[in-house]
Amino acid sequence: AFLHKKRSQVAVLFFFQCHYYSFLFAPQIISRCDIMLLMEIKDNRNRICPFLLEKLNGRSERAYSYVVSNRLGRRHYKEQYAFFYSVCVKQVYQYPDLQPGDEDAFSREPFVVLFNSPRTAVMEFVIIPIHTMPEMAVREIDELYDVFLDVKLRWNTKNFVFMGDFNAGCDYVAKKQWKNIRLRNQTDFVWIIDDKSDTTVKSTTHCPYDRIVLHGETLINTITLGSANIFDFQSAFSMTEEQVCFEALVIPQPFWELKCISLKVAKFGDSWSKQ
Repeated sequence: AFLHKKRSQVAVLFFFQCHYYSFLFAPQIISRCDIMLLMEIKDNRNRICPFLLEKLNGRSERAYSYVVSNRLGRRHYKEQYAFFYSVCVKQVYQYPDLQPGDEDAFSREPFVVLFNSPRTAVMEFVIIPIHTMPEMAVREIDELYDVFLDVKLRWNTKNFVFMGDFNAGCDYVAKKQWKNIRLRNQTDFVWIIDDKSDTTVKSTTHCPYDRIVLHGETLINTITLGSANIFDFQSAFSMTEEQVCFEALVIPQPFWELKCISLKVAKFGDSWSKQ
């Protein structure tokens, strides 16, 4: 999704609720990406990421690695964030969620990663993932601003991507509540999946739960804003709705077309249909 110096794009995609059945398609999807965020990993034996990495490197010309968070959550319910990548990871930071007077704001604290990609116009950028608790979505999305301030000071960096299951729509975030969310009401944050999008897998719902937010002038200028779209993996892999809902895979294709001065950059979607 960031403009490549020598080839057309870096794809940053993500999907949720990793089950073993999904490995049939996950390597095919990840091998088209430079960075993939996996969320809602419920694996208390730490088997999923190593197994997926083996399958991925067995079919890809590029060498992938991964970083994974600790198991995060309250009480007995735990999840993990993981990034699979073929670029470089400079630093990782598990946000402690211990801000005085506002402790434990997140159900699953962001696992923040600073990436370096020498092949792209934006060589250094931070990705902050989030999976909110639906009933606490407004508070958790707003609290991402505090994470931003912490990381910006800690790493002295300017380019940020916030992405994940924000639960940012329908019954969980009402229109009147957006004014209380700092990540939304400050103009230097750009939301590239709008409030009318549908990122759900069920045909009976139409909600923009999954979002991508950008910060940083250099980063924003490499993206064609308003070009976000959703990759229909159900059609691509001939899956039934029952299979899709069982997998609960959501794969936003965040930057459908890239911006490049004096050079027409192919739509990323073309590469799915031609390969």
